[in-house]
Amino acid sequence: MTQAPRKPALLNRESSILEFNRRVLAQARRDDVPLLERLRYICIVSSNMDEFFEVRFADYIEAARQPGAGVSLRDLETVAADAHTLIDDQYRAFNDEVMPALQREGIHILNHADRNDAQRRWVDQFFQRQVRPLLVPVGLDPSHPFPQVANKSLNFIARLSGQDAFGRENTIAIVKVPRVLPRVIRLPDHLANGGQAFVLLTSVIRAHLAELFPGREVEAFSQFRLTRDSDLAVDEEDVVNLRQALRSGLTTRHFGQAIRLEVVNTCPPELSEFLLTQFALPAAALYHVNGPVNLVRLNALIDTANAPHLRFKPYDAPWPAGLSRDESIFERLRAGDVLMHHPFESFEPVVQFLREAVEDPDVLAIKQTIYRTGSESPLMDLLIEAARRGKEVMAVVELKARFDEEANINWAERLEAVGAQVVYGIVGLKTHAKLLLVTRREEGRLRRYAHLSTGNYNPKTARLYTDVGYLTADPDLTSDADAVFQQLASLGKTRALRQLLQAPFTLHKQMLKHVELVTQAAREGKPARIVAKVNALTDIPLIDALITAGQAGADIDLIVRGACMLPPGIAGLTDRIRVRSVVGRLLEHSRVLYFRWGPSEDDEALFLSSADWMSRNMFRRIEVAWPVRDAALRQRVIDECLVPYLHDRQDAWELQADGSYVRVGTEGPSAQQALMQRYIA
Repeated sequence: MTQAPRKPALLNRESSILEFNRRVLAQARRDDVPLLERLRYICIVSSNMDEFFEVRFADYIEAARQPGAGVSLRDLETVAADAHTLIDDQYRAFNDEVMPALQREGIHILNHADRNDAQRRWVDQFFQRQVRPLLVPVGLDPSHPFPQVANKSLNFIARLSGQDAFGRENTIAIVKVPRVLPRVIRLPDHLANGGQAFVLLTSVIRAHLAELFPGREVEAFSQFRLTRDSDLAVDEEDVVNLRQALRSGLTTRHFGQAIRLEVVNTCPPELSEFLLTQFALPAAALYHVNGPVNLVRLNALIDTANAPHLRFKPYDAPWPAGLSRDESIFERLRAGDVLMHHPFESFEPVVQFLREAVEDPDVLAIKQTIYRTGSESPLMDLLIEAARRGKEVMAVVELKARFDEEANINWAERLEAVGAQVVYGIVGLKTHAKLLLVTRREEGRLRRYAHLSTGNYNPKTARLYTDVGYLTADPDLTSDADAVFQQLASLGKTRALRQLLQAPFTLHKQMLKHVELVTQAAREGKPARIVAKVNALTDIPLIDALITAGQAGADIDLIVRGACMLPPGIAGLTDRIRVRSVVGRLLEHSRVLYFRWGPSEDDEALFLSSADWMSRNMFRRIEVAWPVRDAALRQRVIDECLVPYLHDRQDAWELQADGSYVRVGTEGPSAQQALMQRYIA
């Protein structure tokens, strides 16, 4: 009788997310990273932490309030304390390391005290002409209640002395700063003393704050910024038109439940306590920061500074070797599948594939899933053109793609306006699969061509995220893709898919089945190996299955970019499991799953997937995974997506049993750099 495996305590998911952001912040402290890119990593941490509070921590607080949800008050306090520490470290890196280094390069952010007379005159003119007309200070009294403060907006609070124009002693005023105002302003070159000079909008307003309250004295003040729960709550079972319901919900998103309050570290206690009371927040929700309350906005400085040597050297992705620019993609796919590794190879062939379909009179139908395409998209423009030309166009638009809802609603409306068939996926499930299917008439019959991907149909992020795209005319894969589209449109039951694995139906079961094959092989003394590259590993059944496989003797390597709840390296429990995370110039995004359960080629499988190993992906989303059956392409995926990352010694971190990460090294191979060099060589 097989002994039940012993299970270690799993790591906290929220703490693991914060650990990921520590690894991103570590990029800002690397001397080998160009200086403006170091600042960009600080901005990325700021953006990530915003989303952490808007989504993850908001849910975590709610779980802590629910008996039996598995989240204790102590867990909540621990995560909050870790978040405070991380943000303090972020501002130390900003103030003590990156900003002094930028100053040495002649790039200055000038506070009021740093500005000379000429610079102050210019700033004053800018304030009077561009800023002051848009500011409306609100003095608080019974007829002027505390104003609505939008999520992540910039605001000032001031304590005033003296009496107002009506002889009253109301002491607190609020100044809301419109989002349309630039947060970073560049001074003219003739005022920059030979370098590049910038001022922050917060500094401009701070220097002129007293002018907003004539006849009063500003005794104390502070910037503040509120982060709110930003998940759109729409009861899909209870609405007639999901698009209209979400469109209405977007207007209230900015005023959800308050979660975090940021103030500058010089904010007097009575002002911060007043704000906490207004927003009904506990003291632990208050974050004192040593600098601007929204570092994300410093991306404007990174993008406008004239210093190309302080950025990463531009990478011009080549056209994929498996395709010819001059050859029809349809003709090429009739000879075999094509694999594209982005962003090391150009994303343009995906656009070209759709463009060729739009322009080809023999193409009758085009179907595509839309998750995150951005507000500007050549792919969406092509779908609209296809519908105008009379082709059958079906678009599965995921309206609930978080923070992309408005862009997706706009695309859905534009597609519907030209006659495309638009559906919004399945009630209760997000459509996260990445599929593009083209049906063409050839020699009296219909033939299908497909593109499947681990990443979104977004040319912009395709230059920043690592993903694998797969072009195919394989009858099994294309037939399966068509069956998925049919199901998404008709809501009917579909036949058993031949090659595609689909969540929420078969994907989770098949992943567990393949882990079990490896487990059984290990028990029988056969070669037993698992290498999985995903963005997150939080699904408990899959974690338990991996632990069982490791205890049976399987060799397991996990490349997990973000949250991982499996603690590796515990003697007798998980000592055959290794977990590493790679954080470099590019965002690791591809999902690659390799299993070996014996000595022959028939005893291995490799899947590419749109899904992470999270319960939400397995059971609350439409996802797909597909096998790479061509031996040469399978080996290429192994050689490019797995092996370099297992040997990375510059950008890799190893997860420890206690949930902390240790950087593997500072010298040696970098997977991302090696792949860039391989493709441009």
